[in-house]
Amino acid sequence: MNLLKGSRILTAGTLGAAALAAAGTDRPNIVYIMCDDMGYGDLGCYGQKLINTPNIDSLAARGILFTQAYAGSPVSAPSRASLMTGQHSGHGHVRGNREYWPQSAPVKYGNNTDYSVAGQEPYDTRHIILPELMKGYGYRTGMFGKWAGGYEGSASTPDKRGIDEFYGYICQFQAHLYYPNFLNRYSPAAGDTTTVRVVLDENIEHPMFGEGYRNRSQYSADLIHQAAMDWLDRQDDTTPFFGIFTYTLPHAELAQPSDSIVNAYKRKFFTDKTWGGQESSRYNPVEHTHAQFAAMITRLDSYVGEIVDKLKEKGLYDNTIVVFTSDNGPHEEGGADPEFFGRDGKLRGLKRQCYEGGIRIPYIVSWPEAIAPGQVSDHQLAFYDVMPTLADIAGDISFPQAYINSELDGDCFDGISFAPTLRGDSAKQKKHEFLYWEFHETDQIGVRAGDWKLVVKRGTPHLYNLATDIHEDNDIAAKHPDVVKNMIEIIRREHRDNELFKVTLP
Repeated sequence: MNLLKGSRILTAGTLGAAALAAAGTDRPNIVYIMCDDMGYGDLGCYGQKLINTPNIDSLAARGILFTQAYAGSPVSAPSRASLMTGQHSGHGHVRGNREYWPQSAPVKYGNNTDYSVAGQEPYDTRHIILPELMKGYGYRTGMFGKWAGGYEGSASTPDKRGIDEFYGYICQFQAHLYYPNFLNRYSPAAGDTTTVRVVLDENIEHPMFGEGYRNRSQYSADLIHQAAMDWLDRQDDTTPFFGIFTYTLPHAELAQPSDSIVNAYKRKFFTDKTWGGQESSRYNPVEHTHAQFAAMITRLDSYVGEIVDKLKEKGLYDNTIVVFTSDNGPHEEGGADPEFFGRDGKLRGLKRQCYEGGIRIPYIVSWPEAIAPGQVSDHQLAFYDVMPTLADIAGDISFPQAYINSELDGDCFDGISFAPTLRGDSAKQKKHEFLYWEFHETDQIGVRAGDWKLVVKRGTPHLYNLATDIHEDNDIAAKHPDVVKNMIEIIRREHRDNELFKVTLP
């Protein structure tokens, strides 16, 4: 498999051999759990008082809890693109949630009904992405949950981008619903040699919207988790594995099985809200919105507990890195109420904003063989640091220089490995001069340099000192023109024009 086109072609075989030679055969397994729209303050270990998260709290107690970790973007697709490419959103190709399904012609899937293809803007196929990198190092790769890296049938679907097995949503727009008409699967062992649709027959017997929706029974979160657990159960200690579990909880809509988790919260929040829906909304009305939302997070927490238990059962726990994080800050869609739960963790802003609440996220790493328990780190990291970190752990001393592609104008990687922090060697930990975000829908740019934070809204810069103003309430741009000037210079240096996702420069 060619991982890059251009002046230097690297194959999976040569990469794997190089990595094995550098790191030996005892490389850790990796399970990367990324949920959807969980705010910085949604977990007990980050101060949440109303929602029970014992398994994730325990994971944090056994490893490192990061207090200054950042998503790649304030919305899903570009945030995941930053994770996958090692680029910030001023450099990467995918910088927004660009949908394809409304413009697409119908296509046929086996004997099923004609559908329009669905999905988002594809990752640039000339740029290596994270699962391709790890597969090149000899890892088995599996992904379960949301893809969002290319529409169905495009050149960037899981089967074409280094994933050995996939089950979930190719299209993140479809992932707004928990009882969908179909999911996607790629599993050569099961006969799926390309990414196909799996129609959920028990769901499509009932309406997608209205009262009949409650009769749908195939709950996507459980289906995806079960597929992930089945894949995990097939792993062993002969070959390292890299699992990307991109669960859609706790994103809207607020609909899930009526079981003991939900009912316990209904009793807890006996005075609750009902969301009656909105005209042309993609979400069904729901009762007990607080109970439903809290239950989504506790259900996700139970998944994490089952993953840890499975690793222990198979004797793989000690040498497995488990990461838990969220793709961006909290939302208020479908009746969700961030204010009720204090979900911004005392941070300003929500999803789609470059304020701290939209981009600062929970980030927990457990690795029993290497990480001493009970640590809290204020190291500043972003999603684009994950690729160099995992390359570092795999023993690849040539990253990123060996992967630069001359076909791409100024192609780059923006991350810094935080493996020294994971290994407890803070003296060797390099730090970012700045962190960078931009998002076209709200026309915002964010830059953090030390404790300075610049938020540019429609071309107007606003400056904050996070050391004294974590909520970003006091704009001090007029008092520090030199700081503003320096941070604007960073923006103009880092931003590359992208016709699909335009922002206003200061």
